[in-house]
Amino acid sequence: MSALHSIFAQIALLVLIIGALLFGIRYVGTEGTVSFLAATSTRQSATVAQTASTPAAVPETEVPPQPASRAATTTVKKTTVKANNAVSVTASSSYPEVTRIRNPYSTPALSFDDINVAARQALVNILCTSNGDSLRPISGSGTIIDPRGIILTNAHVAQYVLLAQSREINLSCVVRTGSPAQPRWIPHVLYIPAAWIQKHAADITSSHATGTGELDYALLYIAGTLDGTPRPTAFPALPVDTREAIGFVEDQVLAASFPAEFLGGISTESALYPSSSIARILQLMTFGSHNVDVISVGGTIQAQAGSSGGAIVNAWGRLIGVITTTSEGMTTADRDLRATTLSYINRDLATQTGLDLDTFLGLDPASVSTDFALRELPQLAQMLLKNIFR
Repeated sequence: MSALHSIFAQIALLVLIIGALLFGIRYVGTEGTVSFLAATSTRQSATVAQTASTPAAVPETEVPPQPASRAATTTVKKTTVKANNAVSVTASSSYPEVTRIRNPYSTPALSFDDINVAARQALVNILCTSNGDSLRPISGSGTIIDPRGIILTNAHVAQYVLLAQSREINLSCVVRTGSPAQPRWIPHVLYIPAAWIQKHAADITSSHATGTGELDYALLYIAGTLDGTPRPTAFPALPVDTREAIGFVEDQVLAASFPAEFLGGISTESALYPSSSIARILQLMTFGSHNVDVISVGGTIQAQAGSSGGAIVNAWGRLIGVITTTSEGMTTADRDLRATTLSYINRDLATQTGLDLDTFLGLDPASVSTDFALRELPQLAQMLLKNIFR
């Protein structure tokens, strides 16, 4: 039995647990509700009417990855939010076709068993809890992308870490790893787009909001340990690939996250396990840049709350997407899991800061984190706090 089969045996048991878990933020769309995937637990009880399901993982030996040398093109579809709050995904002749990169790597594709091991080592859970009634606990995912302890996740997850750092609200956030997830480290915000906070600050207490995942990324820094022991000198990290259209339709990818939608609040804190599955890229989408900004991988077990910030990894073990949204469906197999591409994040980070991702990662993270806390965090936190205590 492969490692992935063993993982899915555990997940199959977990998704049967009835819990009280709500979506953090939702998008009402023409193709069904498209939701942020940060899990928000509640003290109220709720019943999951139907058990989540997903196709079994595909062994790497049965369906090999797409040959790197294959030449192919596909039309990028545009994803927008209309005035009536509907999410629209359309193909248009004004959005040109993109072409697969020939021979993107000089080495052969890896075994998905090996990719799974590496992805799970770099995968983290971000859990934020409050002793007050201002905010409900949230659980999200993230991926370590730099051995110095830099985590890539979603802005709608990182906003809670930002608030926890402000000390103006009774909120605590921890980084957890392992199976089940165990609290290990203290996160600080390294970067979150101010434009995302400005646009979505009012949504922090809302269960229904509009958006497509645009600007929805953030970088966190593991600033210290919870038990006071010395901080690790190096963390397991996944390499990233920020090239355009590096993920292509029909490519096999690994999706990995800490899904929590079908767990109760207590189980999320004490019995949350990572999950991973092999899927294929179904669609390429754009926010209007004429580049590939979002990839869709269809229904997988990761298409549920708590998966925000999770990893989409290609057949060479490179992180190419960050799980951001899913369409609504009774089961995970009915949903469409979507991820923001690393190429979009790289482009937008350069637009917002003047530095692409590689250059940004070349800076000293401790200094950048301290500077962000002094210069930007107070103002951004106030935007969120005004909407929490209004």
